[in-house]
Amino acid sequence: MDIVLIGLLGGLITGISPCILPVLPVIFLTAGARPAAPGRAPEVIPAKRSRPFWIIAGLVLSFSVVTLIGSLLLGLLSIPQSAIRWAGVGVLLIIGVGMLFPGFEQLLEKPFQRLPRRRVGDGGNGFGMGLALGTVFVPCAGPVLAAIIVAGATGSIGPETVLLTLSFAIGVALPLLLFALAGNGVAQRIRGFRKRERAIRITGGVALIALAIGLAFNVPQALQRLLPDYTSGLQRELADSDAAQSALNLGGLVTDENRDLDRCANNDPELRSCGTAPSIRGIEAWLNTPDGQALDLEQLRGRVVLIDFWAYSCINCQRSIPHVVAWDRAYRDSGLTVIGVHSPEYAFEKDRANVEAGVRDFGIEYPVALDNSLSTWTNYRNRYWPAHYLIDAEGTVRHISFGEGDYATTERLMRQLLADANPQLQLPPKTATDDRTPDIGSTTPETFLGSSKERNFAGPGDYRAGTRTFEFPKQLPADTFALEGDWRVETQYATPAGSEEGRIRLAYRGQEVRAVVSGEGAIGVSFDGATAGKAATGREIEVGGTPKSVRIVRPEDPASGTLELRVPPGVQIYSFTFG
Repeated sequence: MDIVLIGLLGGLITGISPCILPVLPVIFLTAGARPAAPGRAPEVIPAKRSRPFWIIAGLVLSFSVVTLIGSLLLGLLSIPQSAIRWAGVGVLLIIGVGMLFPGFEQLLEKPFQRLPRRRVGDGGNGFGMGLALGTVFVPCAGPVLAAIIVAGATGSIGPETVLLTLSFAIGVALPLLLFALAGNGVAQRIRGFRKRERAIRITGGVALIALAIGLAFNVPQALQRLLPDYTSGLQRELADSDAAQSALNLGGLVTDENRDLDRCANNDPELRSCGTAPSIRGIEAWLNTPDGQALDLEQLRGRVVLIDFWAYSCINCQRSIPHVVAWDRAYRDSGLTVIGVHSPEYAFEKDRANVEAGVRDFGIEYPVALDNSLSTWTNYRNRYWPAHYLIDAEGTVRHISFGEGDYATTERLMRQLLADANPQLQLPPKTATDDRTPDIGSTTPETFLGSSKERNFAGPGDYRAGTRTFEFPKQLPADTFALEGDWRVETQYATPAGSEEGRIRLAYRGQEVRAVVSGEGAIGVSFDGATAGKAATGREIEVGGTPKSVRIVRPEDPASGTLELRVPPGVQIYSFTFG
């Protein structure tokens, strides 16, 4: 039952994370005060001892149903994710008004009065309050919730998904139950509570209304950025664990459509039979097809198909694409159809114009599907940029290759499938594209500057979303980076804050170091204190136009050492890649 354990752990981590802080005062206050019973003054008695459990039960049910069915409906109807958020804000406002006016709250909770209770006339049990609070937790992200949302958005809701969702919701609810019980316990023990219950109820109602207004203006997110993300390390360890990878199938939950993909091992030297190829779904637009028409794999039966998952700013994809382009040109007339599924890693990679520019720059002539919702990515249970799925003329997946390299094997198997589909065909010579895949461990791992993926930061202090002043450490370990100056760190990038430039120091290994950048300005470069920018060689890195990957370290520069970037305001740095 790994899936239950992973769900509970993921929920517990989320339940103690900053994302739940805005609702803690509401739970504490409302668990100790209940609406007055009909015909009874609100100052008579505090809430029953069972009220905290009803609140949390409503929260668990609401969270589970909204996350699963809500995600499914949003995916099917193409409704923005913010719809659930605004619905939650509206419900919280209504509940808050109900806390101020007991008669109104009784009306709201009337549909739930038939639930098992010892005395219906004792007023609201808090179940409706829990239902409303459950919607607030939908945006709180983590690896478990990400897997749940992916399943909901693609309609892949099976028993495992429901079990994962319920265990996650229970995990989230356990820390909140402690707060609810604490609030109820205080109310039961304070003698003066009976006289002050009305005031406490008003305080709770005001807290709910304040929470709703704060959510509308993103105040909780701003407050959370000021707090250390003390659970990010736990979330990362959970996501990277073997148990989580197996239980969650991060990159896509297992469905009947993609279950047999497990029969294909990564870079297997021989052809395998790995089930009918999953469908290409959720595509926003098609490039390089007549009038932008969509391609259907069933209509391509009789041809060998290569599906290439890529993103235009990904350095690994950039080194892989020349091979894919060469295969398309060499074997297109021999029965090969290449489909590039562009699956964005960054928000700017969702822009059609940016992808079109990348397609032109790389000389891509084969069809490209814009998988901005990662629906096809998920349907293939993919986790890598790039990834190649080789499909035979019968529509069966026969070979999978994750990441760079092993191009000779892929081409050999591709030629074998083409020959099997048409034995009378005379195949053209093999392609001769240089393999520029770096040796494993010979270069610095990919380094992200966004708060959601940071792993190589070596500067003093925490690296988290928000604006603060950074300082370089006295020593910079190998394969790490540090910042100096005022920086604003966002989820996907970092950019200088204010009017002064910021500096990045990077201890690297690799002859080809690139940075994914956007904005407008000129970046200066220096190596171990020796200027390699305008003063020494006349070289500066001009940033402008389409967000893209630019080369920082050139062949004439040191292949390892420490480099320093001077980044002007208005320029965003997303990541560094190494080759």
